[in-house]
Amino acid sequence: MPSRVVAIHTAMTAIRIVGDAFREILPEVDLVNILDDSITPDAVKAGRIDQNIARRMLDHFCAAQTSGAAVILLCCSTVGETADIARALITTPIVRIDEAMAERAVAVGTRVGILATAESTLGPTSRLVQRKATEAGRQVELRTKLVGGAWEMVEKGDVQRHDQLVLEAIVQLAKEVDVVVLAQATIARILPQVGDVGVPVLSSPRLGVERVRQALRGK
Repeated sequence: MPSRVVAIHTAMTAIRIVGDAFREILPEVDLVNILDDSITPDAVKAGRIDQNIARRMLDHFCAAQTSGAAVILLCCSTVGETADIARALITTPIVRIDEAMAERAVAVGTRVGILATAESTLGPTSRLVQRKATEAGRQVELRTKLVGGAWEMVEKGDVQRHDQLVLEAIVQLAKEVDVVVLAQATIARILPQVGDVGVPVLSSPRLGVERVRQALRGK
């Protein structure tokens, strides 16, 4: 019987992107998705991960464990820090989709650019990268960039304009840093459109799924 992996999502668009990575890297697993698209809007409204959001996320982690997950993959960077709470309370291994990306980024260079279309993602991703740098004994300089207007373009259905804004922002940020980190898994789909910008551009889905593979092999 194939191992079950439960992916917890807060955005519908991430399900396909993460699913594609699983089909390429771990096609043999039984992938189950949990979606709660109320989490991110509520986190943005609250301006932080409050007790209500933390409790709801913990419910999702517990449901994933009860369903028989061998590994749980948290696919939302905005609430990525809730994984640390859940790890202390449940026994199933939890992988943050952006953790391997953060580790790769601090290994590449000291000037790390973090790009997002949702402001709520910048803080958690910055803290994760800084923590990984500390764990690796490295000093990094973080430069964050919010792509203004891109999120609104998606809400209006203008995906082409969204992609254009993000691509322009990547080119600009790449001039200032050693590596660019795409803070949201949902941005990863534009990677094929990114040409040679002079520095590596990292996204989380593929690296996150590779980390799931490592976790499965370690069981």
